[in-house]
Amino acid sequence: MFMVDILIISSSSSLSLFSLLFSLSNSCVVFQSGAQEKNYIIREEMPENVLIGDLVKDLNLSLIPNKSLKSPMQFKLVYKTGEVPLIRIEEGTGEIFTTGARVDREKLCAGISTDTQCFYEVEVAILPDEIFRLIKIRFLIEDINDNAPLFPATVINISIPENSAINSRYTLPAAIDPDVGINGVQNYHLIKGQNVFGLDVIETPEGDKMPQLIVQKELDREEKDTYVMKVKVEDGGSPQRSSTAILQVSVTDTNDNHPVFKEEEIEVSIPENAPVGTSVTQLHATDADIGENARIHFYFSNLVSNTAKRLFDLNATTGLLTIKEPLDREESPSHKLQVLASDGGLTPAKAMVLVNVTDVNDNVPSIDIRYIINPINGSVVLSENAPSNTKIALITVTDKDADHNGRVTCFTDLEIPFRLRPVFSNQFLLETAAPLDFESTREYAIKLLATDAGKPPLNQSSMLLIKLKDENDNPPVFTQSFVSLSVPENNFPGAQLTKVSATDADSGPNGEISFLLGTDAPPEFELDRRTGMLSAVKKLDREKQEKYLFTVLAKDNGVPPLTSNVSVFVNIIDQNDNSPIFTHNEYNFYVPENLPRHGTVGLITVTDPDYGENSAVTLSILDMNDYFTIDSETGVIQPNISFDREKQESYTFYVKAEDGGRVSRSSSAKVTINVVDVNDNKPVFIVPPSNYSYELVLPSTNPDTEVFRVIAVDNDTGKNAELRYSIVGGNTKDLFEIDQLTGNITLKEKCVVTDLGLHRLLVKAQDLGQPDSLFSVVIVNLFVNESLTNTTLINELVHKSIESPVTPSTEIADTSSPTSDYVKIVVAALAGTITVIVVISITAIVRCHQAPRLKAAQKNKQNSEWVTPNPENRQMIMMKKKKKKKKHSPKNLLLKFVTIEETKTDDVDNDENRVTLDLPIDLEEQTMGKYNWSTTPTTFKPDSPDLARHYRSSSPQPAFQIQPETPLSSKHHIIQELPLDNTFVACDSISKCSSSSSDPYSVSDCSYPVTTFKAPVSVHARPTDSST
Repeated sequence: MFMVDILIISSSSSLSLFSLLFSLSNSCVVFQSGAQEKNYIIREEMPENVLIGDLVKDLNLSLIPNKSLKSPMQFKLVYKTGEVPLIRIEEGTGEIFTTGARVDREKLCAGISTDTQCFYEVEVAILPDEIFRLIKIRFLIEDINDNAPLFPATVINISIPENSAINSRYTLPAAIDPDVGINGVQNYHLIKGQNVFGLDVIETPEGDKMPQLIVQKELDREEKDTYVMKVKVEDGGSPQRSSTAILQVSVTDTNDNHPVFKEEEIEVSIPENAPVGTSVTQLHATDADIGENARIHFYFSNLVSNTAKRLFDLNATTGLLTIKEPLDREESPSHKLQVLASDGGLTPAKAMVLVNVTDVNDNVPSIDIRYIINPINGSVVLSENAPSNTKIALITVTDKDADHNGRVTCFTDLEIPFRLRPVFSNQFLLETAAPLDFESTREYAIKLLATDAGKPPLNQSSMLLIKLKDENDNPPVFTQSFVSLSVPENNFPGAQLTKVSATDADSGPNGEISFLLGTDAPPEFELDRRTGMLSAVKKLDREKQEKYLFTVLAKDNGVPPLTSNVSVFVNIIDQNDNSPIFTHNEYNFYVPENLPRHGTVGLITVTDPDYGENSAVTLSILDMNDYFTIDSETGVIQPNISFDREKQESYTFYVKAEDGGRVSRSSSAKVTINVVDVNDNKPVFIVPPSNYSYELVLPSTNPDTEVFRVIAVDNDTGKNAELRYSIVGGNTKDLFEIDQLTGNITLKEKCVVTDLGLHRLLVKAQDLGQPDSLFSVVIVNLFVNESLTNTTLINELVHKSIESPVTPSTEIADTSSPTSDYVKIVVAALAGTITVIVVISITAIVRCHQAPRLKAAQKNKQNSEWVTPNPENRQMIMMKKKKKKKKHSPKNLLLKFVTIEETKTDDVDNDENRVTLDLPIDLEEQTMGKYNWSTTPTTFKPDSPDLARHYRSSSPQPAFQIQPETPLSSKHHIIQELPLDNTFVACDSISKCSSSSSDPYSVSDCSYPVTTFKAPVSVHARPTDSST
């Protein structure tokens, strides 16, 4: 909420309007056009950034006719240097806001009477000069209730005679509240009056509220001589504030008469220069009593201000009022002193002394300079082209004295192109009055004089410095229109390259030139601002950048500065500072064993960032005995030898690259050539661990339920190690099926009673090697029954089934019957006895025939023996004997050959065209390959280059080398595709059972002699009977 009051008087105003405004009370007289006053009301203790007003709207500045302004409208707060203003003005919008400075009415207007309004004044200049106005803003500080009323003491002691009549009144000390109006003292309350006393509040002619204690019952000193109560004082603010004091009433003997002042109101005048001890007035009071009751004591009321108590002294016995400290009319022009006269009774007499301090001319005028143009180092800098009436500063002259002693005149002492124009009472604008010329006068020291009208007059002077600045109208000019230079690379940082120069026709700062690099200049260069010396602050590298083109600026020190530019071209000369660079620190190539001589092994790529002969690179192979050659121009590596992986798996050498610089530089890279193997490892079954293991399948198992999972591994890599599973025999009822990728065997359909019993599935694991794939088979025994009540019988059935061909599943009755179990045990015992006898006999015959041949083989090979596949795909297992000879049970030596007959799908006659594969099948675990975990893979760096990039992976690096006794029939028949990660190389327990590893789980530690019997077993894929 704001109160606005604007009074404007222009020089062209009519006389009647001037007379009308002059007659108004509290009017503002404006001596010249362009001066205004503006009033606002703000509350004290307002927070920061609170909007108070908008000068554009409040002064209707938007109605100013549009003019061609040199600069936008600007609002500038004019205040004394070092002063902290309570408000701020947005220079662009004219909005007025509070600042962080505290607005405290009690502090701003300390010493003035409470009924006087509190104002804060500032001046605002509206620029530019074309629309200049000076606004005096007066802020009426509105009081808020931020102070609580307080009693002069926390304990109030009064004495009341015991013969006091009912309704007798006794004045209590009043509370003081710095706030004014409704926020001041409003009411008093008596707490715990004990029905003996009451409290009333009366208002004095000055508007003060005085509490009075009322006697409501007769007092008897002999019965009770002291009463203790509380007095509470409250103000009327919101929120309301209050305080309390303890009231202690003492009942005394009778004192019949009260003192009486001869004069209750006394007004005196005394000059402010009266010396200390001067008598102000003599107070007289009388008392009709005699003795002690007539002895009068004078003292100040608690309503007297602390300032008055400090300045004046009151003799308690005589009532003489004197000056205690020097008076200052400018600080307090008058003082109200309430004096009390007491004879020891409860009702003292009151007298009001009004002391008027008269003025003497004891203050010199003061000159307050508030700059509109901010000074620099104490001087106002003004352009020589500044137009007339350019506002420089607001000069305020004041004198604390009154009347003629405070009337001040202000003027300058010399004829200068500046003048003082009055705007408000005792305020003047310093502005230009004539054109300025920098060449004739560069600065002015203006002496301001202020003189009052006292007798004798007092005066004051102040200096204001104005410096003119030269106008900048000539840009610098470079001596060269284009700068070109060549610099060798690898310079020292800070090396000086060239010097640019320019001239400026201006003088002084306008003619002082500074050199700068343009925004397009690279960070490698630096330019001395003063001398124009161009330097290379960083080491230049032609390989990073060969040429530089950028701009150099010349700027003078004028305001605003003028600039010019010139282009600089820098060419970097090459030096042989780079060695040849291989694309890789290490190269790994993979070649097949059948790569012909002089074929391409790989390509080495070398670069040299240098230029010309410094970048011509020659390649050569270091220390390789002419096994390989390299083309110096293309980098192609060719072999002079034939590869044999079984003899050497890899070749390692270094390639040297040397440039053609005057002082040549060289580098080398490691090359490893890996010989890629062919597909020569069969899959090896890990699960099931034996042909004799079995798995229980409940008849209640739902179709598509997994009943068993076959797991096999292949020591090859890439496609040669990818396996596919299939059931090639034994699934006579087509009751089971296998997932060719995972090896999961699932129930194909719901089991019936006829499906109970042992089912032998012949499962094949075949890799995807090309052109010839390898495979292995295993027997999976699945026992369909409710439980495993007789494991001995089941083991007998599994062992007995190994001796018979793989035929439709063996079916048994419910094994839970005790009679059938007994019959089965007897039959199994007889069959087992016959089998043991036959096996022992056959084993003895075989050992007799093979003993010489086994001894010869053991001498030639201590670690491993190999079996070469025969044309019928029959593989003979030759195993190393254990060091500690043990006699094995004949049943561990029994082998049979199972003939796998696969029906050709592309033949019309499915029964006549079949492919028969005879494979040895150990009745226990001898056909199950022991997987070798002891091999250690070699890992290649992921960034190693591939020769032709069509290999999918790196070659495995075996931890040992295998020297086959008999080479494979087709040695160089395929380039094997390998996986991205290096795989391991292990030994197939059927085809290879040797290892140089110390792994306790290696095949060599678990090998044993084997005698093989060929008993072909026909296994046919039985078509599904639709009737079942």
